[in-house]
Amino acid sequence: MSDGAVTPVQLEQDLEQARQLGRWLSDDERAAQAEQQRKLASLAEQQRLRRRKLLILTGVCVLIPPLWPVALGLTLYLLFPRTTKRLGLVAGLSLLVGGVLVAGLIAAVLLAILMALF
Repeated sequence: MSDGAVTPVQLEQDLEQARQLGRWLSDDERAAQAEQQRKLASLAEQQRLRRRKLLILTGVCVLIPPLWPVALGLTLYLLFPRTTKRLGLVAGLSLLVGGVLVAGLIAAVLLAILMALF
């Protein structure tokens, strides 16, 4: 309301918001709320664009047979983003731990062979 030109629709919205909250918002609170809404809208737009790019990439991967596993992974990510992220994290950690264990096992076997030879 600091701009001086207040429309009846805006007054109605402010009144409804004041009724819901039980008080009127200050100008600072209103500005903070508007900024938060802009950030949420920007985040939603970024997510929408990302999904669109992933859909296009999935379509390209479907057309090229060697990339079908990538298309499957992207499809799963598009359908179940949270679950796929968790599964990817678990798989990555499992590969890391498995790699360290295999490297340790190989080192132990090589050490045992060297000890047996010398």
